[in-house]
Amino acid sequence: MGLFSNQLSNVVEWEEYRDDVLFCKWKNDEIKKGSKLIIRQGQDAIFMFNGKVEGVFEDEGSFDVETQIVPFLSTLKGFRFGFNSGMRAEVLFINTKEITVKWGTKNAINIPAPGLPGGMPIRAFGTFNCKVADALVLIEKIAGVKVMFTIDEVKERVISMLDQVLMKWIVREGKDMFNLQANAFDISRGICEDLDMEMQKIGIGITGFAISSFSYPEQVQKMAEKAASQSMVGDMNRYTQMGMVDAMANGKNGSSPASDMVGLQMGMMMGQQMVNQMGQYGSGQGNTQQGQQANPGQPSNSAAPNFCPNCGTKTNGANFCPNCGQKLV
Repeated sequence: MGLFSNQLSNVVEWEEYRDDVLFCKWKNDEIKKGSKLIIRQGQDAIFMFNGKVEGVFEDEGSFDVETQIVPFLSTLKGFRFGFNSGMRAEVLFINTKEITVKWGTKNAINIPAPGLPGGMPIRAFGTFNCKVADALVLIEKIAGVKVMFTIDEVKERVISMLDQVLMKWIVREGKDMFNLQANAFDISRGICEDLDMEMQKIGIGITGFAISSFSYPEQVQKMAEKAASQSMVGDMNRYTQMGMVDAMANGKNGSSPASDMVGLQMGMMMGQQMVNQMGQYGSGQGNTQQGQQANPGQPSNSAAPNFCPNCGTKTNGANFCPNCGQKLV
Protein backbone atom coordinates (compact mmCIF):
# COMPACT_ATOMS: atom_id res chain seq x y z
CA MET A 1 0.00 0.00 0.00
CA GLY A 2 2.98 2.27 0.33
CA LEU A 3 1.98 3.34 3.88
CA PHE A 4 3.91 0.73 5.87
CA SER A 5 7.59 -0.02 5.88
CA ASN A 6 9.02 -3.49 5.28
CA GLN A 7 5.84 -5.56 5.25
CA LEU A 8 7.88 -8.76 5.28
CA SER A 9 9.41 -7.93 8.65
CA ASN A 10 7.97 -8.76 12.05
CA VAL A 11 6.93 -5.18 12.77
CA VAL A 12 3.27 -4.20 12.45
CA GLU A 13 3.01 -0.42 12.31
CA TRP A 14 1.62 2.58 10.45
CA GLU A 15 4.87 4.35 9.74
CA GLU A 16 4.07 6.75 6.92
CA TYR A 17 1.39 8.57 8.88
CA ARG A 18 -0.87 10.95 6.93
CA ASP A 19 -3.23 13.47 8.50
CA ASP A 20 -5.74 13.14 5.68
CA VAL A 21 -6.23 9.38 6.22
CA LEU A 22 -8.82 8.31 8.81
CA PHE A 23 -8.02 4.63 8.69
CA CYS A 24 -5.77 2.27 6.76
CA LYS A 25 -5.45 -1.51 6.74
CA TRP A 26 -2.22 -3.35 7.33
CA LYS A 27 -2.64 -6.65 5.54
CA ASN A 28 0.04 -9.26 5.16
CA ASP A 29 0.09 -12.97 4.56
CA GLU A 30 0.79 -13.64 8.22
CA ILE A 31 1.98 -12.16 11.50
CA LYS A 32 5.03 -14.14 12.53
CA LYS A 33 6.20 -15.28 15.91
CA GLY A 34 8.08 -12.51 17.69
CA SER A 35 6.24 -9.76 15.81
CA LYS A 36 5.91 -6.33 17.41
CA LEU A 37 2.92 -4.02 17.21
CA ILE A 38 3.79 -0.31 17.34
CA ILE A 39 1.03 2.22 18.07
CA ARG A 40 1.92 5.91 17.85
CA GLN A 41 0.17 8.93 19.36
CA GLY A 42 -3.10 9.71 17.62
CA GLN A 43 -3.53 6.07 16.52
CA ASP A 44 -5.59 3.07 17.54
CA ALA A 45 -4.99 -0.48 16.30
CA ILE A 46 -7.83 -2.94 15.67
CA PHE A 47 -7.14 -6.63 15.06
CA MET A 48 -9.52 -8.42 12.70
CA PHE A 49 -9.68 -12.14 11.93
CA ASN A 50 -11.89 -13.55 9.18
CA GLY A 51 -13.63 -10.16 8.88
CA LYS A 52 -14.48 -10.01 12.59
CA VAL A 53 -13.12 -7.54 15.11
CA GLU A 54 -10.97 -9.43 17.64
CA GLY A 55 -9.55 -6.63 19.75
CA VAL A 56 -9.11 -2.84 19.97
CA PHE A 57 -5.83 -1.39 21.31
CA GLU A 58 -5.69 2.32 22.13
CA ASP A 59 -2.51 2.81 24.18
CA GLU A 60 0.53 3.97 22.26
CA GLY A 61 3.76 2.03 22.56
CA SER A 62 5.47 -1.18 21.39
CA PHE A 63 3.78 -4.50 22.17
CA ASP A 64 4.80 -8.13 21.68
CA VAL A 65 2.08 -9.76 19.60
CA GLU A 66 2.48 -13.24 21.10
CA THR A 67 2.51 -12.28 24.77
CA GLN A 68 0.67 -8.92 24.92
CA ILE A 69 -1.77 -8.98 22.00
CA VAL A 70 -2.93 -12.54 21.33
CA PRO A 71 -4.04 -13.20 24.95
CA PHE A 72 -6.57 -10.36 24.59
CA LEU A 73 -8.02 -11.36 21.23
CA SER A 74 -11.56 -12.65 21.70
CA THR A 75 -11.43 -15.88 19.67
CA LEU A 76 -7.65 -16.35 19.45
CA LYS A 77 -6.70 -16.51 23.11
CA GLY A 78 -5.50 -20.08 22.75
CA PHE A 79 -3.51 -19.46 19.58
CA ARG A 80 0.09 -20.61 19.71
CA PHE A 81 2.77 -19.73 17.21
CA GLY A 82 4.56 -22.76 15.84
CA PHE A 83 8.21 -22.99 14.80
CA ASN A 84 7.56 -21.72 11.29
CA SER A 85 3.86 -20.91 11.48
CA GLY A 86 2.31 -17.45 11.61
CA MET A 87 -1.08 -15.93 12.32
CA ARG A 88 -3.16 -14.70 9.43
CA ALA A 89 -4.91 -11.52 10.54
CA GLU A 90 -5.67 -7.98 9.50
CA VAL A 91 -4.69 -4.91 11.50
CA LEU A 92 -6.64 -1.70 10.98
CA PHE A 93 -4.99 1.54 12.11
CA ILE A 94 -7.35 4.38 13.07
CA ASN A 95 -6.43 8.07 13.03
CA THR A 96 -7.97 9.47 16.22
CA LYS A 97 -6.97 13.11 15.72
CA GLU A 98 -9.40 15.91 14.90
CA ILE A 99 -9.08 17.23 11.34
CA THR A 100 -10.03 20.66 9.99
CA VAL A 101 -11.46 20.75 6.47
CA LYS A 102 -12.27 23.71 4.23
CA TRP A 103 -15.67 23.67 2.50
CA GLY A 104 -17.59 25.76 0.01
CA THR A 105 -20.94 25.43 -1.74
CA LYS A 106 -20.59 23.96 -5.22
CA ASN A 107 -23.47 25.99 -6.64
CA ALA A 108 -25.38 29.05 -5.54
CA ILE A 109 -28.24 28.31 -3.12
CA ASN A 110 -31.52 30.13 -3.80
CA ILE A 111 -32.70 31.40 -0.42
CA PRO A 112 -36.32 32.66 -0.24
CA ALA A 113 -36.35 36.47 -0.10
CA PRO A 114 -39.19 39.05 -0.17
CA GLY A 115 -39.79 40.45 -3.65
CA LEU A 116 -37.65 37.80 -5.36
CA PRO A 117 -39.80 34.98 -6.79
CA GLY A 118 -36.76 32.83 -7.55
CA GLY A 119 -35.02 33.57 -4.24
CA MET A 120 -31.67 35.17 -3.51
CA PRO A 121 -28.75 33.10 -4.90
CA ILE A 122 -25.88 33.03 -2.40
CA ARG A 123 -22.73 31.03 -1.81
CA ALA A 124 -21.01 30.28 1.49
CA PHE A 125 -17.51 29.26 2.57
CA GLY A 126 -15.93 28.07 5.80
CA THR A 127 -14.43 25.11 7.67
CA PHE A 128 -15.61 22.09 9.65
CA ASN A 129 -13.86 19.79 12.12
CA CYS A 130 -14.31 16.03 12.23
CA LYS A 131 -12.83 12.91 13.80
CA VAL A 132 -13.53 9.19 14.16
CA ALA A 133 -16.25 8.98 16.80
CA ASP A 134 -16.99 5.23 16.75
CA ALA A 135 -14.34 3.02 15.18
CA LEU A 136 -16.48 -0.12 15.27
CA VAL A 137 -19.32 1.59 13.37
CA LEU A 138 -16.79 2.96 10.87
CA ILE A 139 -15.43 -0.55 10.32
CA GLU A 140 -18.89 -2.00 9.89
CA LYS A 141 -20.10 0.65 7.44
CA ILE A 142 -16.93 1.56 5.57
CA ALA A 143 -13.81 -0.45 6.35
CA GLY A 144 -15.16 -3.81 5.22
CA VAL A 145 -14.82 -2.87 1.56
CA LYS A 146 -12.02 -0.30 1.70
CA VAL A 147 -8.32 -0.46 2.32
CA MET A 148 -8.11 3.25 3.10
CA PHE A 149 -10.59 5.99 3.98
CA THR A 150 -9.52 9.62 3.50
CA ILE A 151 -10.88 12.98 4.60
CA ASP A 152 -11.78 13.81 0.99
CA GLU A 153 -14.47 11.12 1.13
CA VAL A 154 -15.83 12.63 4.35
CA LYS A 155 -15.83 16.07 2.72
CA GLU A 156 -17.73 14.71 -0.27
CA ARG A 157 -20.43 13.29 2.01
CA VAL A 158 -20.70 16.56 3.95
CA ILE A 159 -20.92 18.71 0.80
CA SER A 160 -23.66 16.48 -0.60
CA MET A 161 -25.84 17.28 2.43
CA LEU A 162 -24.71 20.85 2.98
CA ASP A 163 -26.96 22.70 0.51
CA GLN A 164 -30.19 21.53 2.11
CA VAL A 165 -28.95 21.95 5.69
CA LEU A 166 -27.55 25.39 4.92
CA MET A 167 -30.83 26.55 3.38
CA LYS A 168 -32.76 25.20 6.36
CA TRP A 169 -30.76 27.12 8.95
CA ILE A 170 -30.43 30.33 6.94
CA VAL A 171 -34.21 30.50 6.59
CA ARG A 172 -34.63 29.68 10.29
CA GLU A 173 -31.99 32.01 11.72
CA GLY A 174 -31.42 34.58 8.98
CA LYS A 175 -33.50 37.59 10.03
CA ASP A 176 -31.90 39.90 7.46
CA MET A 177 -31.15 38.37 4.06
CA PHE A 178 -28.54 41.06 3.35
CA ASN A 179 -26.79 40.69 6.70
CA LEU A 180 -26.44 36.95 7.14
CA GLN A 181 -22.96 37.26 8.62
CA ALA A 182 -24.48 38.73 11.79
CA ASN A 183 -26.36 35.43 12.31
CA ALA A 184 -23.53 33.18 11.14
CA PHE A 185 -22.82 31.79 14.63
CA ASP A 186 -26.37 30.54 15.20
CA ILE A 187 -26.60 29.22 11.63
CA SER A 188 -23.26 27.37 12.02
CA ARG A 189 -24.30 25.80 15.31
CA GLY A 190 -27.52 24.40 13.83
CA ILE A 191 -25.70 23.05 10.77
CA CYS A 192 -23.09 21.37 12.99
CA GLU A 193 -25.78 19.53 14.95
CA ASP A 194 -27.54 18.27 11.81
CA LEU A 195 -24.34 17.17 10.06
CA ASP A 196 -23.06 15.41 13.18
CA MET A 197 -26.33 13.48 13.49
CA GLU A 198 -26.03 12.25 9.91
CA MET A 199 -22.28 11.47 9.94
CA GLN A 200 -22.50 9.54 13.22
CA LYS A 201 -24.28 6.88 11.17
CA ILE A 202 -20.89 5.93 9.67
CA GLY A 203 -18.88 6.55 12.86
CA ILE A 204 -17.66 10.08 12.02
CA GLY A 205 -18.32 12.97 14.39
CA ILE A 206 -18.61 16.60 13.25
CA THR A 207 -17.12 18.49 16.18
CA GLY A 208 -17.26 21.99 14.76
CA PHE A 209 -18.64 24.00 11.86
CA ALA A 210 -17.90 27.61 10.93
CA ILE A 211 -19.09 29.96 8.18
CA SER A 212 -16.32 32.36 7.14
CA SER A 213 -18.29 34.40 4.62
CA PHE A 214 -21.39 34.66 2.46
CA SER A 215 -21.16 35.68 -1.17
CA TYR A 216 -23.97 37.52 -2.95
CA PRO A 217 -24.44 38.00 -6.72
CA GLU A 218 -22.21 40.64 -8.30
CA GLN A 219 -25.14 43.02 -8.91
CA VAL A 220 -26.13 42.89 -5.25
CA GLN A 221 -22.54 43.49 -4.17
CA LYS A 222 -22.33 46.61 -6.37
CA MET A 223 -25.59 47.91 -4.97
CA ALA A 224 -24.29 47.44 -1.42
CA GLU A 225 -21.05 49.26 -2.25
CA LYS A 226 -22.99 52.12 -3.84
CA ALA A 227 -25.25 52.44 -0.81
CA ALA A 228 -22.20 52.49 1.47
CA SER A 229 -20.50 55.21 -0.62
CA GLN A 230 -23.65 57.34 -0.62
CA SER A 231 -23.86 57.01 3.13
CA MET A 232 -20.26 58.15 3.40
CA VAL A 233 -20.83 61.17 1.15
CA GLY A 234 -23.82 62.11 3.30
CA ASP A 235 -21.37 62.98 6.08
CA MET A 236 -18.69 64.56 3.91
CA ASN A 237 -17.54 66.91 6.66
CA ARG A 238 -16.54 64.01 8.91
CA TYR A 239 -15.02 62.15 5.95
CA THR A 240 -12.85 65.19 5.13
CA GLN A 241 -11.76 65.57 8.73
CA MET A 242 -10.79 61.91 8.96
CA GLY A 243 -8.86 62.23 5.71
CA MET A 244 -6.96 65.23 7.11
CA VAL A 245 -6.05 63.37 10.30
CA ASP A 246 -4.80 60.37 8.32
CA ALA A 247 -2.81 62.59 5.97
CA MET A 248 -1.20 64.44 8.89
CA ALA A 249 -0.28 61.12 10.54
CA ASN A 250 1.22 59.84 7.29
CA GLY A 251 3.02 63.11 6.77
CA LYS A 252 5.01 62.52 9.96
CA ASN A 253 6.57 59.49 8.34
CA GLY A 254 7.29 61.19 5.04
CA SER A 255 5.63 63.25 2.35
CA SER A 256 3.42 61.74 -0.30
CA PRO A 257 1.28 63.15 -3.14
CA ALA A 258 -1.86 62.31 -1.17
CA SER A 259 -0.66 64.05 1.99
CA ASP A 260 0.54 67.07 -0.02
CA MET A 261 -2.85 67.37 -1.68
CA VAL A 262 -4.66 67.16 1.64
CA GLY A 263 -2.25 69.70 3.11
CA LEU A 264 -3.06 72.09 0.27
CA GLN A 265 -6.76 71.61 0.89
CA MET A 266 -6.26 72.27 4.59
CA GLY A 267 -4.43 75.51 3.79
CA MET A 268 -7.21 76.63 1.48
CA MET A 269 -9.84 75.84 4.09
CA MET A 270 -7.91 77.70 6.82
CA GLY A 271 -7.49 80.71 4.54
CA GLN A 272 -11.19 80.72 3.77
CA GLN A 273 -11.99 80.59 7.48
CA MET A 274 -9.72 83.60 8.09
CA VAL A 275 -11.42 85.55 5.30
CA ASN A 276 -14.82 84.75 6.77
CA GLN A 277 -13.72 85.86 10.22
CA MET A 278 -12.26 89.10 8.88
CA GLY A 279 -15.47 89.75 6.99
CA GLN A 280 -17.48 89.19 10.13
CA TYR A 281 -15.15 91.53 12.08
CA GLY A 282 -15.30 94.22 9.40
CA SER A 283 -19.07 93.93 9.23
CA GLY A 284 -19.36 94.40 12.98
CA GLN A 285 -17.04 97.44 12.96
CA GLY A 286 -19.03 99.04 10.11
CA ASN A 287 -22.22 98.54 12.06
CA THR A 288 -20.64 100.38 15.01
CA GLN A 289 -19.68 103.35 12.82
CA GLN A 290 -23.13 103.39 11.27
CA GLY A 291 -24.60 103.37 14.75
CA GLN A 292 -22.49 106.35 15.73
CA GLN A 293 -23.57 108.27 12.62
CA ALA A 294 -27.17 107.41 13.27
CA ASN A 295 -26.93 109.20 16.66
CA PRO A 296 -25.95 112.80 15.88
CA GLY A 297 -26.45 113.84 19.48
CA GLN A 298 -23.55 111.63 20.57
CA PRO A 299 -20.32 113.69 20.99
CA SER A 300 -17.35 112.89 18.77
CA ASN A 301 -13.71 113.60 19.45
CA SER A 302 -13.01 114.22 15.73
CA ALA A 303 -15.67 117.05 15.13
CA ALA A 304 -14.36 120.37 13.64
CA PRO A 305 -14.55 123.57 15.86
CA ASN A 306 -17.04 126.31 14.95
CA PHE A 307 -14.30 128.99 14.79
CA CYS A 308 -10.68 128.80 13.61
CA PRO A 309 -8.34 128.82 16.62
CA ASN A 310 -5.73 130.71 14.53
CA CYS A 311 -7.69 133.61 13.02
CA GLY A 312 -11.12 133.33 14.61
CA THR A 313 -12.95 132.90 11.30
CA LYS A 314 -16.23 130.87 11.44
CA THR A 315 -15.52 127.42 10.00
CA ASN A 316 -19.10 126.26 9.18
CA GLY A 317 -18.00 122.60 9.90
CA ALA A 318 -15.11 122.65 7.35
CA ASN A 319 -11.92 120.60 7.94
CA PHE A 320 -9.71 123.60 6.98
CA CYS A 321 -10.11 127.33 7.84
CA PRO A 322 -11.55 129.23 4.79
CA ASN A 323 -9.49 132.30 5.73
CA CYS A 324 -6.02 131.14 6.77
CA GLY A 325 -6.08 127.48 5.73
CA GLN A 326 -5.46 126.14 9.23
CA LYS A 327 -6.22 122.39 9.55
CA LEU A 328 -9.11 122.04 11.93
CA VAL A 329 -9.50 118.22 12.23
